[in-house]
Amino acid sequence: MWLSCGLPSPFFFLLVSLSQGASCHADDPPPPHLPLPPLRRVYSLRQRATTFERFGKEASKKGSKKEPSVGTSLPPYHNFREPADVGRLRTRLLSWYDLEKRELPWRTLAQIETDVNIRTYAVWVSEVMLQQTQVATVIDYYKKWLKRWPTVADLAAATLEEVNQMWAGLGYYSRGKRLHEGARKVVSELGGRMPDTADELLRRLPGVGRYTAAAVGSIALGHVTGAVDGNVIRVLCRMRAVGADCTSPAVTEALWALANTLVDPGRPGDFNQAMMELGARVCTPKGPLCQQCPVRSHCHSYLKVHARQEQNSRKFLGSKGTKPPALPDIEECGASGTCRLCPTEPWDEELGVQNFPRKPAKKPPRVERTLTCVPTRRGGDGEDEFLLVKGPNKGLLAGLWEFPSVPLAEVDDSEKKQQAALCAHLGNILGAPLTGNPLQYAGEVLHVFSHIRRTYVVHTLRLGGGDEARPRPANVRWIGRSALREAAVSAAVKKTVKLCDSAGLRNQQSSPHAERKKDDDDRKKPKRRHLAAARRKRR
Repeated sequence: MWLSCGLPSPFFFLLVSLSQGASCHADDPPPPHLPLPPLRRVYSLRQRATTFERFGKEASKKGSKKEPSVGTSLPPYHNFREPADVGRLRTRLLSWYDLEKRELPWRTLAQIETDVNIRTYAVWVSEVMLQQTQVATVIDYYKKWLKRWPTVADLAAATLEEVNQMWAGLGYYSRGKRLHEGARKVVSELGGRMPDTADELLRRLPGVGRYTAAAVGSIALGHVTGAVDGNVIRVLCRMRAVGADCTSPAVTEALWALANTLVDPGRPGDFNQAMMELGARVCTPKGPLCQQCPVRSHCHSYLKVHARQEQNSRKFLGSKGTKPPALPDIEECGASGTCRLCPTEPWDEELGVQNFPRKPAKKPPRVERTLTCVPTRRGGDGEDEFLLVKGPNKGLLAGLWEFPSVPLAEVDDSEKKQQAALCAHLGNILGAPLTGNPLQYAGEVLHVFSHIRRTYVVHTLRLGGGDEARPRPANVRWIGRSALREAAVSAAVKKTVKLCDSAGLRNQQSSPHAERKKDDDDRKKPKRRHLAAARRKRR
């Protein structure tokens, strides 16, 4: 069990000294300098923080650099009671971050950009892109975005169509729209100047919540405020043994209070990013690397796992007739029966530190089925063109171009009625009814959104050249195959095109002539096998 948590041995020797607040652990990396009194150590960190030095004058106008007091509203067990403990944690975490941090384009820009307006805009873009999206995916999008729109004024001058086109494939498409709306608001209402405090970011910009405002405020503006995202929730819950539902209001407020207590006043942006980096790379949801954690001596969960190992070792040594060492005294929450932060479920030995955090069971994604048609025609340059319909301005795929579709929940289950409903929808788009049965079944495409599993039941429709003269609504257009690759379309549209391309050959093979030939071959197979058996008998 201890191996799964990154713990090499069941033997534990220094737990008592750690629980008493010793300044160093035998397994911890040595601090970068000799311990200093807490206040002097903070000034030393400030002198070494080049980012803060560069932006100190700007930040001092917007927020105080006063040392946050150690909170007293939280139960003592779940809090940091001694300023010296907070100082040691800051030193160890920032020293690790300076050595181990990933070089990411938004971090580099935040360090070298001297224009506070550009810096705030660039950090804001990165934080919005990183919501629910992996870092590796965001990097290329971020570089392309800032190359095209390097300032908030450039983004405000763009069209929503251009923004959606740039965002295509990144998911959660409303984020791009909110960035665009925010940029236009900054230009039209704020004279082109980004909000210069976390409170103003939260109040002024659409789509900016508590975390995004705190992250941008600390990283770009140097404000002393904690920032709590999913990674930080996991780190703090394990560090302070917060086992109640981490989505509850009580736990949420407790975690923000902890984050504001811990944030380093000399390097607030670096500290918040270090906490996120720790959660993303060390204190991971599964398989946490506890032995690589620079602040494990401050972690209640880690110490509890060690204590359990010591108990097992004590029992083993006792069974061998050897006098076991004294069992270390592990602090527990004195108000565990009434504490709103303690877990309500028993400790699971197999999970170890992964007992924290506790989350409510996720609701299963909603299942949807949609009838979709891919109309095509031959363009003027000989290239195939696809008919696309622009989606509504609100909703899951707001403002993106999609193939004509009809939700299956609104159609009778019979295949004939389904095709009739899809033909009627296409007739309304094209301005003329479709006669006969022109649809060709291509297959199904499954696409998973954040909370929806949508299956597209795909049909194709080949239109002749005369169809281009029919009147069409303004939200309908034909687009060539090459342009489709760069258009503002969802990943589901590209999956659908790929399915139709692969289905073309299958449709040829499943034509009536091909089906009759296959049936004839199937009927001949038994006869051929019978003749072959008769020949073997004659031999």
